[in-house]
Amino acid sequence: MRSRCGLEPKTLAALAVVLVVAAGFAGRYFWAGRPEAVRAPEVVRAAPLPESGASALVSAEPTAGAPPPPPAVVVDVSGKVRQPGVLTLPGGSRVADALRAAGGVKPGTDVTGLNRARVLIDGEQVVVGLPTVPNAAGPGVGAGGGGAAGVRAGPLSLNSATVEQLDTLPGVGPVLAQHIVDHRLEHGGFRSVAELREVTGIGERRFAELAPLVRP
Repeated sequence: MRSRCGLEPKTLAALAVVLVVAAGFAGRYFWAGRPEAVRAPEVVRAAPLPESGASALVSAEPTAGAPPPPPAVVVDVSGKVRQPGVLTLPGGSRVADALRAAGGVKPGTDVTGLNRARVLIDGEQVVVGLPTVPNAAGPGVGAGGGGAAGVRAGPLSLNSATVEQLDTLPGVGPVLAQHIVDHRLEHGGFRSVAELREVTGIGERRFAELAPLVRP
């Protein structure tokens, strides 16, 4: 090599080092460029929201997991209203809502004994300005003096009567009338007259007296 190329030994040694280093870099380049098996990325799960974020999500999506709305109620509004009749109202409506749907109460009607804040029960009757208690005082009473309201014969609705109206039934005082109303609120109304027997203070004898005078 020396005689052919005219190179000194030191020059040959340096050239050999350069060639070795170049070969090393080439080998490293080709090794890094070889094909490799690639794994599929793992599924990324969303981190749980903090308390404030969770509250915001619930408020943004009120229907997710929310209880269904209460079913509609059908009530019969009669008496001294502008548009009496059978009305269908949203669940949770109150007596005041039924009165508005019936066109409102006629002027001069006394609604003192009507609880307009009470929640309506499906199938009940709301009587405005006309007592639904039979004329227990006998003939002649109601046809004279008081007159304007009149007395309408018929059973009293256990599901819509007020404490004052129940108090007019024979053998029922304010305390027992309140028991009837409490039982109605606790059990969601009366489905039959026989359930009156479950009210505290009503025995067999009193039930027999009241059964013909009331209805669910």
